[in-house]
Amino acid sequence: MTAESSEKQPDLRERAYAAFDDSKLGQARELFEALLAIEPDDPNLHYMAGLACKYLRDWSACLAHNSRSLALRSELDEASVWNAGIAATALADHDQARRLWQQVGIKLPGEHGPVEGNFGHCSIRLNAWDEGETLFAQRIDVVRAKLLNVPLPESGYRCGDIVLHDGASTGRRRWGSSEVFVFNALQRLQQSEFATYAAFCICPEAADAEALAQAEHAEVAEVEDWTDSLRQYCLRCSYGTPHAHRDESSGSNWRTQRSFGIAARSRAAAESLLERWCAAGRGREVESLEQRDYPIPELQDGIGWWASPDDN
Repeated sequence: MTAESSEKQPDLRERAYAAFDDSKLGQARELFEALLAIEPDDPNLHYMAGLACKYLRDWSACLAHNSRSLALRSELDEASVWNAGIAATALADHDQARRLWQQVGIKLPGEHGPVEGNFGHCSIRLNAWDEGETLFAQRIDVVRAKLLNVPLPESGYRCGDIVLHDGASTGRRRWGSSEVFVFNALQRLQQSEFATYAAFCICPEAADAEALAQAEHAEVAEVEDWTDSLRQYCLRCSYGTPHAHRDESSGSNWRTQRSFGIAARSRAAAESLLERWCAAGRGREVESLEQRDYPIPELQDGIGWWASPDDN
């Protein structure tokens, strides 16, 4: 290390941590890597560079920095193991991920290849840097989960998607009589074959809405009544679907205009399910069935989306 490098180091260190604290990930990564050029054997700097790379989703660099962090330490650092395991999973290096999970005492089914098991349920927060919609998922791996709900189309996700999620929980959410952890989705690993259809329906009674939510079809994975979760947002208006707001001045507690999310393999399957539902009850109507694909919103710099609400 030169005298000039020694003089620059404290300033670089302060700027690097400040950039990360300000959620400026690209800048933080550059500064931590500049520090590593001066101190290549500092495990904490490798960890921080790897952490920035994780949230930037540069998985090869994330794995390299966290692996180096582990190699330079005399004791096991679980945070480095978890971030390396996430990166290895993202890169489909499942055998390396298995070795990492075993280091922190996680029991895994099978011996090689992708982990395919039942790790319980969780809540997944999609696009935490954007709208942050949350839904439930089945954990099939330590950091992979299958989405169980029908996400809003604008999220870019689908029911049945396999997503990579972070290892740190950002809270808890009620699941039946218990609670499950909330994890941020980092990216989609496998897209579901079930596209999302928005059905705008008239349900005279609550039983009509329940009947649609429980309707089954071989080519339909899930039907959900989005209405109550979208009280502040008229989905019909966002789609430009002509309609009158019938319930706004009726004084009734029941909203007959309902918005449903349908995860179906095809439009024909969604239409078939809706036709059968309409035929089975008086006054049931389908005003419109819409399907639009949206990209997953891009990451935004300067937003500490990975932090727990308690941290903020």
